[in-house]
Amino acid sequence: MKNFWKTKIPRIKGFRENGVALIIVILVLAFLLSVGIALITVVGAGSKVAGNIRNQGQAFNAAEAGFDAAWIAVEDFFADEVWTSFDGHYLKEPTGIDIPYDQNYFRKLTDLEILNLLDQNGDGFPDYDNVIFFKQPFIRTSEGTLDSRFTYTAFLIDDEAGAGLSDPGDVLLICIGTVGRGSDIITSRLEIGLAVELESIK
Repeated sequence: MKNFWKTKIPRIKGFRENGVALIIVILVLAFLLSVGIALITVVGAGSKVAGNIRNQGQAFNAAEAGFDAAWIAVEDFFADEVWTSFDGHYLKEPTGIDIPYDQNYFRKLTDLEILNLLDQNGDGFPDYDNVIFFKQPFIRTSEGTLDSRFTYTAFLIDDEAGAGLSDPGDVLLICIGTVGRGSDIITSRLEIGLAVELESIK
């Protein structure tokens, strides 16, 4: 019996070393898998960010095209003496669009909310007067037709509305550029102050 308890159980050589190697391999594989998933996520997010930046740039270009077209139109109105001041050419409806403390004030609304407010029945035409351009396409397709995915809207706002007497010699020109990507619409807005030197009445 004494010899039985003193007998050593033989060790299997390499058993402990093989177990450690297996754990190291599993850890390395887990690390490589996490790095791979992270790379896929970064590449996917990078392409989405690049696409969003491109779309925002195109929407800004559309707003700039709206400014150029509206500026030419306004200059022509004054040159042809159709307009003698900005008075009467401001957008005053829908009610409150030009009043800073109103819930419909244009600066309290998103671009899409403004466009929907101007065309509440959704027929593609503004429901109110004094909109210079509304969802005007300006890029031609390869077939030569206007591409309705790229549009601009432009109108004038009395910058003194709700604050006393209006100055008919200056105005805010609002230009909203839109780019349609499937069901998504990307917008950009420009607000430019215009002023005209009116002849003093003698």
